[in-house]
Amino acid sequence: MAVHKNLSDQVVVITGASSGIGLCTALLAADKGAKLVLASRSENILAELASDFSAFGIDAKIVVADVGIKSEVERIAQVAMQAYGRIDTWINNAGATIYSRLDIVPERYSRRLFDTNFWGVVHGSLAALPFLKISKGALINIGSEVSDAVVPLQGMYSASKHAVKGFTDVLRVETEEVDGSEMAITLIQPTAVNTPISEHALNYMDREPKLPDPMIDPQRVAEAILTAAENGGRNISVGTLAAVDKLMWKMMPRMADKFAAKQISRQQKNEKPVNPSGCLYHPSESDRIYGNTNSFITKRPSE
Repeated sequence: MAVHKNLSDQVVVITGASSGIGLCTALLAADKGAKLVLASRSENILAELASDFSAFGIDAKIVVADVGIKSEVERIAQVAMQAYGRIDTWINNAGATIYSRLDIVPERYSRRLFDTNFWGVVHGSLAALPFLKISKGALINIGSEVSDAVVPLQGMYSASKHAVKGFTDVLRVETEEVDGSEMAITLIQPTAVNTPISEHALNYMDREPKLPDPMIDPQRVAEAILTAAENGGRNISVGTLAAVDKLMWKMMPRMADKFAAKQISRQQKNEKPVNPSGCLYHPSESDRIYGNTNSFITKRPSE
């Protein structure tokens, strides 16, 4: 297993850094002394983060960027290199979901989701690659347990996370095995995580969407990400259910099909949709780590 610099000596880039897993990871990385480059579409939230970090003497740069646009992702790398002269860890975290049956959601929305979830990872990985090869650093892509499994009503999300895993696995082979690079490429595969992703989703259901319980704390995912930043790793499951679901889809696929079908009712609240248009095409401007749920207290880990 590769061993990299301590986080206190690293320059860390995080996409989707204004809420959820990305924000949690940024706060934990800052607490460990990392220099940060934080990217998101949410300009106001990034500005507030930069101000907060500056007040505590934390070194952080912000970049307003849509990861679905290659030139904007390349600008993230440029800002990092201009500010710090290197990149040690790049975390492709930005993501979105759609709640809909596959035969209902319009193709343009599915393509937009892939722009963020898949092409955002591709753009970030390839922008970071030459710099991480030099620093012998870590590329960390955020997949999901549905990189190996599926969940109905989030079919395009599942498909995009399968694509992320395929891309990450091939890039790892080409980079580590063919080129002999000492950088590490890691896929993080969490189970359902208590973030606002469902609240930001495009929703075609007649009820408010949610992730199926039990959900894990985003801090567990952030800790796994930062462990990989220092120690490398391959495909890392976070949460017991992630490991169980991946094994079931591999060993008992027909049973896994039946189990997946039962997840439909567990992805709906007993209330009307609050924001069915979601944030697929515009920033959420939300700085919450946790989702609007009673599973955990909705506060930042540092509070």
